[in-house]
Amino acid sequence: QVQLVESGGGLVQAGGSLRLSCAASGSTFSINAMGWYRQTPGKQRELVAGISSDGSTRYYVDSVKGRFTISRDNVKTTVYLQMNSLKPEDTAVYYCNFALRWDGWAPRYDDWGQGTQVTVSS
Repeated sequence: QVQLVESGGGLVQAGGSLRLSCAASGSTFSINAMGWYRQTPGKQRELVAGISSDGSTRYYVDSVKGRFTISRDNVKTTVYLQMNSLKPEDTAVYYCNFALRWDGWAPRYDDWGQGTQVTVSS
């Protein structure tokens, strides 16, 4: 069983920035890829970004390329998402999970944290 605790969300104006954090439990953090996902009401959760276990490979969906940066600290077992130039369409609940790098960065586990709400006003 994994535990994932997301934080750092909030209300920000368009063009602003937020930094999300996700503290993950488990001794396997450093050997697993991680991903950030987001969900809006009535829609399926979608991938935002993924990072390999050693941080050398990063993936972003087209809508966030050049604005978001994913990073990780394997000592702190934490993954981050720096979000700049935020847009109203980025409004969502953001989640992290262990990711299957070779399966389109799909979430590895069915267990999710509570997520963190990001709201971007126009």
